[in-house]
Amino acid sequence: MTQQGVRWTTDQVLALAPDAASRKAGSKLGAAGPWSQTGSSDEGAVWGLCKGSGSKPYQTIVDTGGGTGPAYKCSCPSRKFPCKHALGLLLLWAAGDTGAPAGRAPEWAQPWLEGRRERAGQKQDAAAAPGGGAPADPEAARRRADRRAQRITTGTTELEQRLTDLLRGGLAQAERAGYGLWEETAARMVDAQAPGLASRVRELGAIPASGPGWPARLLEECALLHLLDKAWQHRAALPADLATTVRSRIGLPTPPTAAPLRDHWLILSQYDRADGHLTTRRVWLHGTESKRTALLLSFGAAGRAPALALPAGLTLDATLTPHPGARALRADLTEQCAAPTLTAHRPPGVDVTTALTAYGEALTEDPWLESWPTTLTDVIPTRAPDAAGWQLADADGESALPLTPNPPPGLWRLIALSGGAPVTVFGECGHRGFHPLAAWTDSTSVPVPLT
Repeated sequence: MTQQGVRWTTDQVLALAPDAASRKAGSKLGAAGPWSQTGSSDEGAVWGLCKGSGSKPYQTIVDTGGGTGPAYKCSCPSRKFPCKHALGLLLLWAAGDTGAPAGRAPEWAQPWLEGRRERAGQKQDAAAAPGGGAPADPEAARRRADRRAQRITTGTTELEQRLTDLLRGGLAQAERAGYGLWEETAARMVDAQAPGLASRVRELGAIPASGPGWPARLLEECALLHLLDKAWQHRAALPADLATTVRSRIGLPTPPTAAPLRDHWLILSQYDRADGHLTTRRVWLHGTESKRTALLLSFGAAGRAPALALPAGLTLDATLTPHPGARALRADLTEQCAAPTLTAHRPPGVDVTTALTAYGEALTEDPWLESWPTTLTDVIPTRAPDAAGWQLADADGESALPLTPNPPPGLWRLIALSGGAPVTVFGECGHRGFHPLAAWTDSTSVPVPLT
């Protein structure tokens, strides 16, 4: 086995697709027919020429090696990352040595590959240099931060008045007013430079149309918004970790300050969330040595997929830099030291009762926490008692955890993998239930993605 590690599976390649259309188009290009001059290197690079509708073939390069994750370059006009040609090339490479044999990169691919590694080295050197992350003018930066804090305080005061008016007039007025009331309030929070508050306010607007029980859900979210407003206004009296969490929930940047942590990280899951303005990619990792679970976030503008894409199920030798905050899970991918490889490591699992206890403890330190990463062991997917949904029940039948009302599209994979027998499932445990993201058995070589 070379430094390039194991070849990815078809499922792992297709999991990188930005949307269903790209997945379908890339699958059609996963055969040798349209390709020429394909090859790969020990450093994790894959390249090839793909015949298109024009006279010149598209030059496609994928770097799965060093840096901060897979990178793609293609001469096609697509704005998607990876494009269908990159997906097809990776599928060809995943098929075996005959698809992309080992060799030296051609002249048209070398400059980009060399430039990518050079830039990664420069970035690492700059970060390691004394004062490399410090602002050019600390005093000016402090004044800007003070002005923004004052605008946010003004915004939270205005939001408190809006919430007070809503409760005094009764929740029914939220249904009559429609979404426009909340969109206007969200715009005011954007003006106050509090994007986190704006996002939460927009969510309020959708609750009255969410079906039976919406008044209780609206009241819950209003209470959490009120708590966040008051926490910001009294942030000076909060413990340091909680104050950092409040800043993050408000929408202020919380750059990583902890020491970088190198580990062999199992890529548990990758999936996207879109809110119409932004696509957020969430990648869950678990450290082999550190036993730490980390969350990588990557963002893409409307209509564009986030750049970071990691093959779920493989293990990545990489350095992460954790963000500060109470129960902080988010981290930045500082350096990818080698291409993803296959290992037998799996995170330890817990039963349903222990999982709920851990989620409750996490909520005491971050009341705005939407979910908590959890690995359930020896659970069986079964229909809920009311037959209205699914649940994960302990094998001994003592307790069960309902799945979220909108389970992932791969729920059928979980049911098929189990076949009525206990399985291990990784997912996010929240107040709406458990959202499964990956599953495996003792005999499964890699976790099966459910997203």
